[in-house]
Amino acid sequence: MSPVQELLEKKYKSGFLNRSEKIIPVILFIMAAVSVLTTIGIVLTLIFETFTFFREVSIVEFFTAKEWYPFSESEATYGILPLVIGTLKITIIASVTAVPIGLAVAIYLSEYASERVRKIMKPVLEVLAGVPTIVYGFFALTFVTPLLRSIFPSVEMFNAISPGIVVGIMIIPMIVSLSEDALSSVPQSVRQGALALGATKWEMTWRVAIPAALSGILASIVLAISRAIGETMIVTIAGGSTPTASLDLTSSLQTMTSYIVQVSTGDAGFGTTIYYSIYAVGFTLFIFTLAMNVIAGRVSKRFREEY
Repeated sequence: MSPVQELLEKKYKSGFLNRSEKIIPVILFIMAAVSVLTTIGIVLTLIFETFTFFREVSIVEFFTAKEWYPFSESEATYGILPLVIGTLKITIIASVTAVPIGLAVAIYLSEYASERVRKIMKPVLEVLAGVPTIVYGFFALTFVTPLLRSIFPSVEMFNAISPGIVVGIMIIPMIVSLSEDALSSVPQSVRQGALALGATKWEMTWRVAIPAALSGILASIVLAISRAIGETMIVTIAGGSTPTASLDLTSSLQTMTSYIVQVSTGDAGFGTTIYYSIYAVGFTLFIFTLAMNVIAGRVSKRFREEY
């Protein structure tokens, strides 16, 4: 009997391995349960506090009114449409900025870049992903906005374009990483088969690799958009705090997340209608992000290719 076998036999006889085999699944279950219970707790908190808000404000007014003035001294109005439009403006600009660049970089890294270039660009993108969002916010306010105003003088100091572009820059690493993983997972035999049939490198990439990885690419885009919807500090710093249903991109706006920050910093007392309004807005934001994640899952299953 080898020394390793003797050691294992001694441990089995001592009961150590038997006990550890029983304890480890319990520990792992507890860790998984903590995550699930935390999620349930967050959702229940949002639901209960949102119901408290709707005891004071009509749910019809909340979803149909076109003005959001919770701090009005005469008559407060709680129509979430301006906050939703502000959020969508930022998300659309971010998507227009991030999706083409992110996909182009992912395609380059997967299909064209040498190993040396890939080793340099990957860490740079990881650093970009690790930059705190508040730093992005000040970058938008102190660099991107003045640059835009020097080109387009009509752009106000707080606007939708500047934070939208910077949010797009922020989500580029997510699109690049997930899309590049999806493209890299396409078997080399598929690529080699296309090249053997006379396809050029670009034709193979565009007509073979991308369709084969479409599931992961679309999922990465949807998840990145979901991240843009929930962005807080960039839009709070560079977007302003003026809730408006206007589609003008050059003026100040307010998103759902920036309103939550505004109230959370002490602008409303505990237990007031304004205080509970942040839970109603947060629940609406939760529905948006949940819908995006469900869409990402559906898209991933719908376009998945198996080899």
